Amino acid sequence: MAIWFKQFHLSDLTNRNQYTLVDCLGIKFTEIGEDYLTATMPFSNDTRQYMNILHGGASCVLAETVGSVAANFVIDHSQYRAVGQEINAHHIRPVSQGLVTGTAKPIHLGRTTQIWDIQMRNNQGKLNCVSRLTMAVIPLNKIQQ
Repeated sequence: MAIWFKQFHLSDLTNRNQYTLVDCLGIKFTEIGEDYLTATMPFSNDTRQYMNILHGGASCVLAETVGSVAANFVIDHSQYRAVGQEINAHHIRPVSQGLVTGTAKPIHLGRTTQIWDIQMRNNQGKLNCVSRLTMAVIPLNKIQQ
């Protein structure tokens, strides 16, 4: 059974991220499953650090992007928004070429919090980073603008 509040398409995700950091880093959403969302990010001059390997912060951007987008599609957007509360990342192996693929799956989908596990893999399918993202679910009337 799908976890999503309503059906959505990859094109919805592409359009909503135009002219954002997601767009700048080349992050593309690639797959929507019953209980997961996947996106890719290229290794490039925009995502590397001085030792010519993937910057850990870029891994966190990919993790927070795929996790927070997924979090917002499991709630009723007419009443709530999910916002990042905490993220951590464990960098397992370096990436120096190709695409990094991040897949977000929920660990906990609660009324006021969500916890997402994001696994990032290199072109060979080897795990390069594991991240955990905690999201706060906030009623729209509590969000200050």
